[in-house]
Amino acid sequence: MIRRIKIEGFKSLQAVEVELGSLNLFIGANASGKSNFFDALRVLQGIGYGFTIGEILDGKPKSANSDVWDPIRGGSARAAFSNGAKADEIRFDVRIELGLGDHATADFCVSFDPAEGVLTEESLNVGGTRIYSSADIENPRGQPYFEVRRAPGRASRPPHYKFDRTRSVLGQFARSNHCLDQHRPAVSACLRALSNTQRIDPSPATLRDYSTAQSVKRMGERGENFAALVKTICADSGTRDAYASWLRQLWTSEAIEDVSVLHGALGEPLFAIRERGKDQPAPVLSDGTLRFAAIAAAFFQPDRPDILTIEELESGIHASRVRVLVELLRSQSKTGNVQVMATTHSPIVLAWLNESEFATTFYCDRDPTTAASNIRPLTRVPDFLRVLNKQPIGELFAEGWLEGAL
Repeated sequence: MIRRIKIEGFKSLQAVEVELGSLNLFIGANASGKSNFFDALRVLQGIGYGFTIGEILDGKPKSANSDVWDPIRGGSARAAFSNGAKADEIRFDVRIELGLGDHATADFCVSFDPAEGVLTEESLNVGGTRIYSSADIENPRGQPYFEVRRAPGRASRPPHYKFDRTRSVLGQFARSNHCLDQHRPAVSACLRALSNTQRIDPSPATLRDYSTAQSVKRMGERGENFAALVKTICADSGTRDAYASWLRQLWTSEAIEDVSVLHGALGEPLFAIRERGKDQPAPVLSDGTLRFAAIAAAFFQPDRPDILTIEELESGIHASRVRVLVELLRSQSKTGNVQVMATTHSPIVLAWLNESEFATTFYCDRDPTTAASNIRPLTRVPDFLRVLNKQPIGELFAEGWLEGAL
């Protein structure tokens, strides 16, 4: 789980730092920086995958070892923050909760030049112990390799090691014999925390279609193989019942009996729900029903991600059923098995939040002078808690009070 992230020089995020929890919501007007923050998470995911900086920013075709990687919006040409001056470095400082006993947390730092696609600095500390760092080493831009100093072993002087400078050291270090055995579990856990992220943006057209696979452990970000995932979920009676119970809460009709999977002529799965003894296939279900079903299914995936990101959370969901969606995210993130990052434009979503969740509900806006994004928790918005005693949060958001308070 990512506990803290500091971002410098990336898109509109000139300098932001956020403390994250299990459930994190990002609110604010369009073009305020929400999507740029989510793009930053994708950069970290690409680092976790071991892609080059150029591949992370500009995209990567499908290969034998990985699927197609779509470019970050704007690519390398638009990756750096710019307000008239040339910005040539992007920096991420990430604190990761590892859950490995003495190795409770890790601090990972990486800086790179997006135009040249090369590292400029990188370090990893676990539980207060330095694993490797480039801080005290000169790494000239024209040098074909990138050098780091590893933590001391038995020798008094820490050894230096050279790595490909077009990609993060983290993945290269994990695969090398330079990584000490006692550090390997923590290094591997860092890679997983960064890479095991899933973006969910279900497309109703995709969800209505037959799956190309018979069963999968994780669906695609647009809902590819959704029905195959539901088939896998339904293979375990306990998981099936838990998933179906959330779907029943979406409908007011007591006639909804169960979730179902139909099959085409070649046995390909198709999602359906059973109502009054009859199966209602995906093509006749509403967009909102399908989107909710896909979001709920994401939490029951056998190959569940460590981080789940959802943009425009409430899209297609009827206002009277937004509460169920909020309860779903709250209950599933509380298990500690998945960290949720979501954006919303809905005052109704905010109305269903608990006061304890305001610290991880972040308001995003842009500085009118520098165009830099600010991302701050609601608890740090001036007078927010005082005004909240007089007026519900949903009304404050809908009326634009937050914009006027900053």
